[in-house]
Amino acid sequence: MVKPLPRLRLQGFNNLTKALSFNIYDISYAASEDERQRYIQYIDEAYNADRLTQILTDVAEIIGANILNIARQDYDPQGASVTILISEEPVIERKDAGRELISDAVVAHMDKSHITVHTYPETHPDNGIATFRADIDVATCGVISPLKALNYLIESFESDIVVLDYRVRGFTRDIKGKKHYIDHKINSIQEYLAKNVKSRYEMIDVNVYQENIFHTKMHLKDFDLDTYLFEEKSKNLSFKDRLKIEARLKREIEELYHGRNLID
Repeated sequence: MVKPLPRLRLQGFNNLTKALSFNIYDISYAASEDERQRYIQYIDEAYNADRLTQILTDVAEIIGANILNIARQDYDPQGASVTILISEEPVIERKDAGRELISDAVVAHMDKSHITVHTYPETHPDNGIATFRADIDVATCGVISPLKALNYLIESFESDIVVLDYRVRGFTRDIKGKKHYIDHKINSIQEYLAKNVKSRYEMIDVNVYQENIFHTKMHLKDFDLDTYLFEEKSKNLSFKDRLKIEARLKREIEELYHGRNLID
């Protein structure tokens, strides 16, 4: 358990900006061109602007933020985007503001925070790989913490791979004039993941502690071919085809997880 920092009395409101960014990937195999088109259609329906708006609205509620404005758009031929401008509530209970946050300040509404999502479904015309990526950003100013919505967002998408970045920027000043560049203890984003989430994923960290930058990459531990097949069952495939498809899927997972192409 991470110990909280001593309580601060602030001069004015909390100026710290806490930004949590996700890349979430869902990977599938769709053998034919018709199946690949249906996969794109399925993703566009499952994660259209209305559904994404509901997810981000839930995030705003989870972190204790007021929604000021919503902009959303479905794209042709595929994909969607939603942007929500949020503000900190005038009074937030410390226990509701995110784990180990220490400011007791009561702040006015501010329109410097936002939640956004953009989706990118795509398919490969030759090898049957179909990939859906969602880019999500939750940026808050003040006491409210985007880390509180971490587990909800991972569970809201079919998350085979998750790449997370968390950064605290700026400073806030206490009543003695001292600047504080972070207002909570954190050694890793993993500290804020639920046990059931951590049990399902392999994870690695790359952190720059002196800059308050935290990076975590996750991929599912277990590989079940049936969970990756779109409109097909592994029992209907030949042994040779199963091996071929598994190899393609595992290569895609490795390349996305490590962020580089593998050498043949």
